[in-house]
Amino acid sequence: MLSKIRLNLLGVLCTLFLYTEVSAQSSASTYSALGLGEFNYSGLTHNQGMGGLGISFGTGWNPNVVNPALSTRNTIFNFQAALNYKRINAQTNVEDSDVDGGGLSYIAMAFPFKSGKFGGGLGLNQITSVNYRLVLESDVRGADGITATNFIQGDGGISEAYMNFGFLVAKNLSLGFTGSYLFGSTIRRNQLTLTNENDNVVGNRTEYYERLTVSDVGFKVGAHYFFPISENGNLHLGAIYQSLGEVKGKAFAKLAAFGLADDPDTPGDQIANDDPGSVYIPNRFGFGISYEKSNKYVIGLEGQFQDFTQYRTFGGGESILEEAIKIGLGFQIVPDYLSIDNALKRTTYRFGIDYQQTPYLLNQTKINDVGINFGASFPVNQLSLVNFAMKLGRRGSLENGLIREDYINFTLGFSLNDNSWFYKRPFD
Repeated sequence: MLSKIRLNLLGVLCTLFLYTEVSAQSSASTYSALGLGEFNYSGLTHNQGMGGLGISFGTGWNPNVVNPALSTRNTIFNFQAALNYKRINAQTNVEDSDVDGGGLSYIAMAFPFKSGKFGGGLGLNQITSVNYRLVLESDVRGADGITATNFIQGDGGISEAYMNFGFLVAKNLSLGFTGSYLFGSTIRRNQLTLTNENDNVVGNRTEYYERLTVSDVGFKVGAHYFFPISENGNLHLGAIYQSLGEVKGKAFAKLAAFGLADDPDTPGDQIANDDPGSVYIPNRFGFGISYEKSNKYVIGLEGQFQDFTQYRTFGGGESILEEAIKIGLGFQIVPDYLSIDNALKRTTYRFGIDYQQTPYLLNQTKINDVGINFGASFPVNQLSLVNFAMKLGRRGSLENGLIREDYINFTLGFSLNDNSWFYKRPFD
């Protein structure tokens, strides 16, 4: 019941909000207050630079967490990690404010057990993220001169520790599987203060605290097929299916005096005390097609779909969410991968555009997200890379009293590569 109230409340908050400083997280958006937060559809840094392209195409120099079937394309051992920073200018019809947040984005490793035939990988990745700060001020009905101030905040998200494998099962056809252990917590607070016309506190300050902790498993399967259409040109097709389903967890919720709601041993109205339950996360589908000119350029178009009308909150309650759709168009080019003396010619440059119909529906308005993406992988020696991606985007609308977010997202990471792990030495 309280989850439903929170979802309905956000539509009202959007007309009256004030942002405050955001702590370090990889998401900093008002809309992460809904459901389980923002879902990550964009993959690793090299995928992000191409609008999330990764279902139909992968390289031998980077792990692929989007489609496990593309693990067969890895030719060298790879360790990759990245940091993320996001800055948002959030606006309503009456005001605007800047917020930011950042942190560790992911860690990934790729193992070419038998290059071209059998590959695998493991790592840590983010599935959802929650990070918002809102302040709502409103007059109390029936109490002249009394103002209610709600400070509403949320942090956390769901992460995964995963292991994936890809197998070449027929000529040019690969299948893959990812097994994930899901873990993490989302913490939400609503602190209420009543003041009179002299800004003096009236009555007791109260706080509602809610913590959802999840621990479960999920899986993803993928397929990839390519066929030559010219001497150096290949057409790639890819598909993925991810199932998370009923994700088990525990919920704690309490209403108490200010600063005491997160402690189960203090006085207050305890609503849940680590009660077991689950949230239902709908299945995700993805398809893609790309054209590659070997060692020169790639261009691709991909789409993903997730029906959040099937989403169920903790305890089985229905949620006010819609279908989510993501479409990305990506391009990458390497001017001259054999250029020894000019590192800029060996650099991989990326560009992409993406459109997302998010699952959020507020005040009868769908929340869409449109972005332009840039990226590059700079060689730092014969094998390793510095990876960079940037997205300029806009989410939401000023219509119907909602929030529009103009944002810039940076991801900076590195790839450490080694081609000696899985090759037999000619002699000891």
